[in-house]
Amino acid sequence: MFNRLSRHTRLALCAVPFVGLVATAAFAPLPFAVAQPGPTTNVLGEAGGKPVIEVSGAPTRDTGGQLRAVTILATGPDATLHLGGLLDAWFRDDRAVMPKDSVYPQGDTTKEIEQHNQQEMKGSQDAATEAALDYLGEDSGKVKVSLQLGDVGGPSAGLLFSLGIVDLLDGDGAGGDLTGGKSIAGTGTIDDGGRVGAVGGVSLKVQAAHRDGATVFLVPKAECRDAKASAPKSMRLIPVTTLKGAVTDLTDFKKGSGSVPKC
Repeated sequence: MFNRLSRHTRLALCAVPFVGLVATAAFAPLPFAVAQPGPTTNVLGEAGGKPVIEVSGAPTRDTGGQLRAVTILATGPDATLHLGGLLDAWFRDDRAVMPKDSVYPQGDTTKEIEQHNQQEMKGSQDAATEAALDYLGEDSGKVKVSLQLGDVGGPSAGLLFSLGIVDLLDGDGAGGDLTGGKSIAGTGTIDDGGRVGAVGGVSLKVQAAHRDGATVFLVPKAECRDAKASAPKSMRLIPVTTLKGAVTDLTDFKKGSGSVPKC
């Protein structure tokens, strides 16, 4: 024979499983990663004590200003994140919470991911070199370019690599710097035909660029909205789709001529 439970007793008993679920979520590892603005590097300068861009087979020019490649830092695939830390990151403008499998392919180890990122970086460097030399009409059989960016991996520095090569070899095409002496940052993949692609994490990259003094940011056109979400009003956002377009926009921007697009 069962005793009848009061309403308050029933509510209390129902609350027990809920409290248990909350407690479990608070202490159980969750399948998310947290990203934040990473370091930036001037591709016209050095990284790790070595020039980021080295050219042989053609004369180079002294450059002014900066072309800063930007990065984000994400918790590793083996990191253990709990509810408290994720909630803290969720409400911060300088953090992004993402499903772990959207950042790292499921099942990959830290070593495998590092190798994958380095392979992507190598492919990006090759494409950036070919795109820049093709734009300049240089013979890739005679002009050799070596690119290195320390331990940074992935393809998102492709556009900045290409612009750096163009600036070192030709500048603005009229004896001046492509940068106009400014600190310019940007991101975007590039293929060997000079087409710029989206990269992800743009809102965090804009923050990194602003932190390190950039006043202009080149962003893949498809990611303008993400860039605007975190860019200060003082930063000029220039949407780009091709290397040729980026060079033209930078040249027009420094001269104050032409119709330079903005996000």
